Amino acid sequence: MTETPGPLTGQERSRLLRRSFLFRSLADEVLARVAGLALPRSLGPGETLFWQDDEADALYGVVGGLIRIWIHGPDGKELTLNLMEPGDFFGEIALLDGLPRTASATAIAASELLVIPRREFLALLEGEPRLARHLIELLCERLRGNTDRIRDAAFLDLGTRLAKTLEALATAHGRDTAEGTVIEAKLSQGALAQLLGVTREAVNKQLKAFEREGLLAQSGGRMVVKNLPALREKGQSKA
Repeated sequence: MTETPGPLTGQERSRLLRRSFLFRSLADEVLARVAGLALPRSLGPGETLFWQDDEADALYGVVGGLIRIWIHGPDGKELTLNLMEPGDFFGEIALLDGLPRTASATAIAASELLVIPRREFLALLEGEPRLARHLIELLCERLRGNTDRIRDAAFLDLGTRLAKTLEALATAHGRDTAEGTVIEAKLSQGALAQLLGVTREAVNKQLKAFEREGLLAQSGGRMVVKNLPALREKGQSKA
């Protein structure tokens, strides 16, 4: 799918960009220049934005939806590295060094993106040191996030890690109902397993344990968090 003009005005694009860590403290005139570069793009559930080893052509920001960042091995197995939510930008590594994409990006839910072409963004970056500083801080944040995930995998049990993941999804993509907080993003047990680096069977077993504890229920392919405070407490680090 190619980028096509959408209904967003320049001011609306600026407001969306302002929500992100990367652009939120830029001067209005600089933000307007970035917004002028941004193009809208829509993805349907399961649609892949780019593949691992593709040429880097743009920086992407999530306006709405949920994007899975993942890699595949020679045997075809997949590993989910991260989930990009509204306000998140991604694709910055290949954008900066010009080398092929280090991972693939696929929409888990229907998603709306802003696309900032690489050549134009780099030209803007050269003349705007504040933007360069924010980009460096974003890369540092990525490194810290990777360190946190490695630490969690090494020192926390699956129940704690799964609780943390579900609590984050419920907070970012939850809809309050009489039954509890419905996680709108459909994330399969296989995708959860990839994200946590375990088997689907292990995730299934832990989800059933959460159901027995009254923490959540599964309905129509979606998860309903029945007791968000208790799930949050279960996800507290035990390291």
